[in-house]
Formats: sequence, C-alpha cells, structure tokens
Amino acid sequence: MTVSGRTRKWTARDIPDQGGRVAVVTGANSGLGYVTARELARRGARVVLACRSAERGAEALRRLTDEVPAADAEFRPLDLGDLSSVREFADRYERERGGRLDLLVNNAGVMALPYRRTTDGFETQFGVNHLGHFALTGLLLPQLLATPGARVVTVSSMAHLFANIDIADLNSELRYRRWPAYARSKSANLLFVHELARRLADTGADVVAAAAHPGYAATNLQAAGPRMAGRRAMELSMAVVNRLVGQSPETGALPTLYAATAPGVRPDSFTGPRLLAWRGAPARSPRAGWTRGDVAGERLWAASESLTGVTYTALKA
Repeated sequence: MTVSGRTRKWTARDIPDQGGRVAVVTGANSGLGYVTARELARRGARVVLACRSAERGAEALRRLTDEVPAADAEFRPLDLGDLSSVREFADRYERERGGRLDLLVNNAGVMALPYRRTTDGFETQFGVNHLGHFALTGLLLPQLLATPGARVVTVSSMAHLFANIDIADLNSELRYRRWPAYARSKSANLLFVHELARRLADTGADVVAAAAHPGYAATNLQAAGPRMAGRRAMELSMAVVNRLVGQSPETGALPTLYAATAPGVRPDSFTGPRLLAWRGAPARSPRAGWTRGDVAGERLWAASESLTGVTYTALKA
C-alpha cells in the first residue's frame, strides 16, 4: 500500500470488508488456519472451519467466537486424508449453503512425517497436502464458479525449492524420505495452482487461483513429524528453533490473507513474507520454474483426477 508517497506494510487491518462473503478454511483449528479464519470472520465473512478433529474443531470455534463475539462461524468435519470425508463435506456444503462460495483456503497440511498412508492408500504428505485439496477444490468448483469474484488460495512452502514432483513415483513407493516428500507435495501445490489458473482462464471463469506461503511461522506443524516418529530430542529442538527464529502465526498468516482478500491479486501469483521470503509483510515470492510448467501441470492434473476420481467437468472443453 502507498500512504502519503511511501509504501506501508500490509497488515490484517488492511483486509477489506468481507460482509456477505462465505469462506471455507481447511485446517482452521490451529496455527495459520485458525488465524486466517479468525481474521476473515473479524472482517464480516461467514466462515466454515473445516478440521479433521471434531474435538479440536469445536474448541477452535469456541475460541474464535470468544475473540470475535460477532463472528458468523461454524465447524464442519473434514479429513483430507480420506476422500469419502472430502466428498461428504462437499455434499453437505452444497445441501446447506447452496450455490455460493467466495473463498476456499486450502491451508491444512502435514510436514515431514514418518512414512504413512492415507485411508485411500496414498503417501500421507502427497495425499493430504495435494490430493485432498485437489479433490475438495474440484468438488466445490460449481459453487466457486457461481460466485462472482471467488478465489481459491492454496498454501505452499518455500520448501518446494528442494524437490520437484516425480510423476512416475507420486506416492514415494520407490524411495521415501520425509523432507523430499514434503517438498514434492509443496511443489505439487504450486503446480496445481498454475494449472488451475490456466484452465480457469481458458474457460473465461471469474475465479482467481493463487498461492501463498508463511515463510517460517512457529506453529505445531514442525513438531508433529518428530512426535509421530518418537524423536523426542528433535521435537524439543524444533520447539527451540520456533522460539528463536519463527514468526507468530498472526504474521505468518498475512500472505494467505493478502492472497485471499487484497484487491488486484493475480491468478497464479505466489505471495510470501517480504524479508528473504522468511518473515515480514506480504510480498511477491520467488518460486521454482518447474512450478510453472504447462506440460508438468497437465500430467499432474491427469494423475490427480485418476487417483482421486474427481474430474473438473465444469472446466472441460
């Protein structure tokens, strides 16, 4: 923003009025997702907190309404690691909300977990971070297309720079290493946004597909992997690193909120923290060239449709 001839850092106070808008935020029970949902609700949006745990989701809703008493918010169960849950969420949304969805924030994710498989047999990081959100977006696409000015914001990570997707081994069946698998899932997020933006443009749709990342934000995401692996020393180390160098979830959520609400956000843009893509106010973020490849995007899209059974029929010629 420009104020009196100088550039001012964008903050949550700059979020435009969201009155009358409906938003779905995945992983909204804690961290970046919770802050994103809370700030959208604070600006008047009707927010659906889509969370895997009923207990944590209900608690997040209580906390949100305590912090924002006028909030119009609700919790709905969604397990991105179970495609039947994704379909149930989308079906329920259509029954209860009808044809309107202004904003879908694909925020939920897992990081550097020991090797696990989702309910449907996918490697967990690829299954949750990419395939679950691919399916959810496709199933909610009719509502997004029916809503003027709708946006889809997918949260990636600068970790994507460390590994491109392997189209021949999307589920890491040949070799699994937790960090490269995480990086590949985050590259898949960006490649999905690129291909979705391209297909939306080809059909003349009004929906904006954009991406964001938080830099290094101190959330419970960093400790989940070591905790699952029983690596107590690593879990404690991550907690120390979070305290020393991590920015708060409030600051880490700003790029997502910017991509979701700021005027003029372009399709296939990638927003992150200004300072070395690590921390600070939202700004345009660097990204790997492989996340803009049309051929790679088409191949990932086709594989994702095949694996999930979700086809974006509204975008087909």
